[in-house]
Amino acid sequence: MTYVICATWKAKPGEESAVLDLLGRISRASAEEPGCLLFWVHRSVDDPATFLLYEQYESEAAFETHAASEHVRRLVLEDAVHRLESRRRDRFEPIGSVAAPIERRRSDART
Repeated sequence: MTYVICATWKAKPGEESAVLDLLGRISRASAEEPGCLLFWVHRSVDDPATFLLYEQYESEAAFETHAASEHVRRLVLEDAVHRLESRRRDRFEPIGSVAAPIERRRSDART
């Protein structure tokens, strides 16, 4: 079953650009991992210091491999966390009977 992480990062004042750069590097490296299905970075419209990371992995084991990777150690643990005011990570799993694929919802809206 797909394993989902939603993380919220709040950059310290003056660190927004550096955090954004690091998130781009983390996202690109993570997307190359075999078990990573999706790694999207979002920025708050209301607070440019707040970022949302939406990540999907094939399994919890794939996420654990990601979390133990060299690029997470170097870019997140050794750099980004020192530039953050706060960091939160929540784990989710999709509920298949409730979630409908986007294409299906779009086609239903046309009929």
